[in-house]
Amino acid sequence: MQAQKTGDGEHELYAAHKKIYPREVTGYFTRLRMLSVVVLLGIYYLTPLLRWDGRQALLFDLPARKFYIFGLTLWPQDFIYLAALLILAGLSLFFFTALVGRVWCGYACPQTVWTEAYLWMERKIEGKRSKRMKLDKAPSSAAKIRTKTLKHTVWIVFSLWTGFTFVGYFTPIDQLAAKLFSASLGPWETFWILFYSFATYGNAGFMREQVCKYMCPYARFQSAMFDSNTLIVAYHPERGEPRGSRRRGTDLQKAGLGDCIDCNVCVQVCPTGIDIRDGLQYECIACSACIDACDEIMDKVSYPRGLIRYTTENSAQGKKQHILRPRVMVYATILLVLCGILLTNLFLRVPLELDVIRDRNTLYRETREGLIENVYTLKILNMDSKPHQYTLTADGIDGMKLVTDEPEIVVPAGAVQELIVRLQADEFNMESRSVEVKFYLQANEANHLKTIEEARFVGPGKT
Repeated sequence: MQAQKTGDGEHELYAAHKKIYPREVTGYFTRLRMLSVVVLLGIYYLTPLLRWDGRQALLFDLPARKFYIFGLTLWPQDFIYLAALLILAGLSLFFFTALVGRVWCGYACPQTVWTEAYLWMERKIEGKRSKRMKLDKAPSSAAKIRTKTLKHTVWIVFSLWTGFTFVGYFTPIDQLAAKLFSASLGPWETFWILFYSFATYGNAGFMREQVCKYMCPYARFQSAMFDSNTLIVAYHPERGEPRGSRRRGTDLQKAGLGDCIDCNVCVQVCPTGIDIRDGLQYECIACSACIDACDEIMDKVSYPRGLIRYTTENSAQGKKQHILRPRVMVYATILLVLCGILLTNLFLRVPLELDVIRDRNTLYRETREGLIENVYTLKILNMDSKPHQYTLTADGIDGMKLVTDEPEIVVPAGAVQELIVRLQADEFNMESRSVEVKFYLQANEANHLKTIEEARFVGPGKT
């Protein structure tokens, strides 16, 4: 810790980090948060195990440049869809933040999800809050070393499983497991397993709230998306103040007290260590643990619930709140339009692509029959999950012929086939030296699999 001397004394500039020991709490919002943790972790760890048409259902195969998403196969040419998904994710964050505050942070953020999992393991091994605090303050002993070693061993195993699963989204997880057990993992696979394991171990086991308070940019710009009708977790001072301890059955009006008994349980359960009674703070992740804790205390002292609750600034001030306001409607409209465009494009997407490259070494040449000939290299990309046989035709010049050495054009599923073709035409049928021609590619057994690609046919032109 560093301090600066002033005329009024010393003021701390940098305070040493104090470990936060969140107290265990039960209640409606806690159960909802735990359900979210279980569902999201289940999706993360179990999705790589799902199969689809004999392959991993969700796989980002970077070496093959293919993204398998259940029945959908995306290629680098489909990068626009990834960009659209990222835009939708950003707009969704703005929409839900304007509507219900930092619900993402409190219930679905990976930092929150994995921190809750690590806290659960810590509680099971070291005990409740008071025991954990006592254990950390106790001098080294065989029992302490044994308990700490067990906790970190469980954490590390869980972290390695997390890293292994992460890499399993990029390398088929069954192949990855076989490589692991045969000690034949590649350098990049080993690196990313260890890197992601270390990141999970450090962020969820040690840094925890510091990631939310100091590293996450969302906490810094969230206020730009808040307004007086955004749902927030708030303490109601007009009911709770003046706070103070009291005996059961005390007449609050005579004692000059509010409903808050100043038990500090709301502070003890907070994963970021703030006091919600100090007002809305950027460190608050809206996990609602303080709501459940305060409601439990209110039940014990026979006071009405809701001293800390989800509310809006307008509602807290007795004003009318507006859910369907312009900002929310604009976000919702943009989201619906973009989702509609994305889904329509995915539905109408043709898993076939044709690239035409004209031979630039020779502009043209004459055949023995006196025809003008241009040579093209065609690359046929079959993005479907099945092999297909195709028919190739071309037009653009009267009497033009297409010549190829391939009697049949068959492209396997998810493969690229290169084909050399020649177009031959009579120069007297050419309107100019350079004429636009079109190649038509059609799957023989699937009418919807067809594409058209334009090219230029070059000749001497009319004299």
